[in-house]
Amino acid sequence: MAEHNEIGALGEQYACRFLEQLGYEILERNWRHAKHEIDLIATHQGQLIIVEVKTRSSAVHGEPEEAVKKGKRGKIIKATNAYILATGCSMNVRFDIVSVILHPAGKPYIHHIVDAFYPTLNDKPY
Repeated sequence: MAEHNEIGALGEQYACRFLEQLGYEILERNWRHAKHEIDLIATHQGQLIIVEVKTRSSAVHGEPEEAVKKGKRGKIIKATNAYILATGCSMNVRFDIVSVILHPAGKPYIHHIVDAFYPTLNDKPY
């Protein structure tokens, strides 16, 4: 496995443990539909939580969550629609980001961004 894949997998493990400690129930990890993937699908307080996990070994090139741009958000939303159709889920949906920065000599820094983005019908500003 490539180093960046190992870093990503480790970040997802940390994010899972972090969310579970907050009372989230993890339903799926790395759920795929066609070419789209959702890192974590959870429930918490009656909501379906879609979680994008971004992991970096340092913040030298910016915070991990800055990598979740419009294109990535669109793919997550498409995958979420597919998940809802496949499962018949009727819960309200929320999109979160868990940002993980790994520190070689210590514990990782984890930043949970609740309601990180919202699906929109039209991204053009009017």
